[in-house]
Amino acid sequence: MNRQFERYLQLSIVILDIAVLNLAFILARLVFFEKLGQGFTFNYTKYLLICNVVWIVLSFFFQVYITKVILNFEYFTKRSIQVYLAWMIVILSYLFFGREMTISRLFILSTLGSFGVGLMANRFLYLGIKSYFRKSHSLTKKVLILGYNDTAKQLARYFEEDGINTQLVGFIEDNKNINELSHYPVLGDVSNSLDVAQQMDVQEIFSTITPEQNNFIYDLMYQAEKACIRFKVVPNLSVFITRDVHIEYFRDLPILSLRSEPLEDVGNMLKKRILDTVISLLVIVLFLSWMVPLFALIIFIESGESVFFRQLRSGRNNKPFYCLKFRSMHSNKEADSKQATRNDARVTKLGRFIRKTSLDEFPQFINVLKGEMSLVGPRPHMIKHTNDYSKIVDEYMIRQFLKPGITGWAQIHGFRGEITNPEQIKKRVEKDLWYLEHWSLWLDIRILFLTVYVIFRGDKNAF
Repeated sequence: MNRQFERYLQLSIVILDIAVLNLAFILARLVFFEKLGQGFTFNYTKYLLICNVVWIVLSFFFQVYITKVILNFEYFTKRSIQVYLAWMIVILSYLFFGREMTISRLFILSTLGSFGVGLMANRFLYLGIKSYFRKSHSLTKKVLILGYNDTAKQLARYFEEDGINTQLVGFIEDNKNINELSHYPVLGDVSNSLDVAQQMDVQEIFSTITPEQNNFIYDLMYQAEKACIRFKVVPNLSVFITRDVHIEYFRDLPILSLRSEPLEDVGNMLKKRILDTVISLLVIVLFLSWMVPLFALIIFIESGESVFFRQLRSGRNNKPFYCLKFRSMHSNKEADSKQATRNDARVTKLGRFIRKTSLDEFPQFINVLKGEMSLVGPRPHMIKHTNDYSKIVDEYMIRQFLKPGITGWAQIHGFRGEITNPEQIKKRVEKDLWYLEHWSLWLDIRILFLTVYVIFRGDKNAF
């Protein structure tokens, strides 16, 4: 309800945090001026720049400044501490592995500590500002909700979570329709709602009862505006639709769809494609350029076969494409129908190593560069398995709206490898659909980092 204000609040917190970080550096410079002397050189400036860049990257990676985080003080503070600790680890790792011996250790400790203190001071300053807005009578508006139903209870919860300058005074509902205790008082029935609103000095009325359900709502709308009270209708779509839906607008026409799909937006598609192209090019040049001839030689010596294994798999919109992998098995008749299993006799000696380390997937960066796959997305399945799984999971084919990925939200949560029961594929599809509905560029970057972490940590399902 206050989106513009929330954006200003987010931007203000980001600027304050960066300002505190740089202020910590300036203060340390002033305090240790005599000791540093002419030693305040390029290395110190580079140290400051890296501190800023790492904080910005980590804070956005961990989503410190998103609305649902900053509106909850405890959650915001906890998340800030987590990012601060991660930031310190990265900075100290840079100093250690970069062998930055010219920077004063006392200076480093001072900047790290001062930033931590300043960060907490910012959080309490934010708490004070938030409390001011909540308590300020000139800025706070009182609201009343007509109806006591699931939509009304959900709206009340949103006011509690997001209502920076909103005070809910209660509900209006006929007593016969209330069968439970409510968190807010029920102040009367619909017929005397305007009188209640005027007595309670309410500025806005939100009606979860539509005019189609009660014709009196039309009259109430006009009466409320004559009394200088804003009147807004929150339609309860469950009256017409029995499942969750996503609402968007095409100009002034509301469009209902079964889910949100951020990657239907051309701008988001371009962002994802740029990330795919840049990283796949880097991997092809830096890794595949020497891995292909090396593995080609080893595979030829071991089995006398070609370096690449090409398999037809289900792509975006269920269009098949040839997925590339380094050959890790001997040629066999079951390659297009049977998944790899633990201690699979078809796997070669080199194959066991490259499958365990996920190196066998590296040729798929070529698929990414060609536009057949993405870095992140649902894993592509064999054509036979797509047909089989779509009969087990009703929503399975929805995952095919996306380009398949080298890694995905399901994979970093442990849902990879052999499918041995229907529950496993259901969980995998559930994660894939969550990714489809919640995509963001930062989510892709987060998944890529976590994939690297999982590979180095080791995955029990990689075989």
